[in-house]
Amino acid sequence: MGVLDKLFGNDSDKDKKATADFSDVRSGSSSTAAFNRTYTVVAGDSLSKIAKREYGDASKWHRIFEANRDKIQNPDLIQPGQVLNLPQG
Repeated sequence: MGVLDKLFGNDSDKDKKATADFSDVRSGSSSTAAFNRTYTVVAGDSLSKIAKREYGDASKWHRIFEANRDKIQNPDLIQPGQVLNLPQG
């Protein structure tokens, strides 16, 4: 239903039912990155070391951090034994 339909009284109940209802949608972050593997942190690891090993570029550590924000509060403090999601290339 468009603006002119309202203006000329052509707004039917059928048109009102066709409106999408997003009342049950929850806010939050989403990621479009696909995960196809994980990495378990070992002693001496840093996100930049993992990025260098996995992607060939240490500066891509941000990708790993963003993909694991639920597990990592400070990117400088990762712990041995943590299992991190690695986004695709």
